[in-house]
Amino acid sequence: MRVAVLCDVHGCLVPLEAVLYEVERESADTIVLGGDSVAGPRPAETLARLRELGDRALWLRGNADREPAEWVSGQLSAADLEFLATLPDVQRLDVDGLGPTLFCHGSPRSDEEILTAVTPTERLREILADVRERVVVCGHTHHQFDRDVDRWRVLNAGSVGMAYEGRPGAHWALLGPNVDLRRTEYDVERAERDWLASGYPDADEVAETLFRSTPSADEVAEHFERLAAEAT
Repeated sequence: MRVAVLCDVHGCLVPLEAVLYEVERESADTIVLGGDSVAGPRPAETLARLRELGDRALWLRGNADREPAEWVSGQLSAADLEFLATLPDVQRLDVDGLGPTLFCHGSPRSDEEILTAVTPTERLREILADVRERVVVCGHTHHQFDRDVDRWRVLNAGSVGMAYEGRPGAHWALLGPNVDLRRTEYDVERAERDWLASGYPDADEVAETLFRSTPSADEVAEHFERLAAEAT
């Protein structure tokens, strides 16, 4: 089985369509939607587009799906909100070349827990202590990484809609038989116009971060690790 992993789409249709085009070209068997799919400028439209994937899609619930912001909730129907509320926290698949693989949003034990490229090894060991699978794939922190800790391989697929990688682009992963962390180009000007026309709160500030002064993966990892340290 070959698996495409799309995390943190965040209601962004323009990068999503670019990624889905590549996913189809790669003939992935399964598409894991790794949470926080709709919290962004086009929640209802994005949810409808993802549901068109049918049985090929394997859904996860992220923290922003579990507790949608007021503006996002207002764009969705009661049925949409019920659908998001019933999504699972983790999924498991046997991926070609990788074997049994666990998919989560934040960490295997919390959709809000922070895993980054520089998470201290001791904290990562604690987080993974009860995980039987050797491979763990997450999202949530919007930057890609691939690291080994003891018997585990921990991957972050990055963010399709709100990537923090130093420049605009849609990030995702293709698994099986190897690990291929992907970046897909999309129409940045069109995506920015979509944010600004959406009515999303503070859309101009978001657009500044995503399209004009995008933080690097290293900056974001350091930021998230500071937050994690403050929470302990």
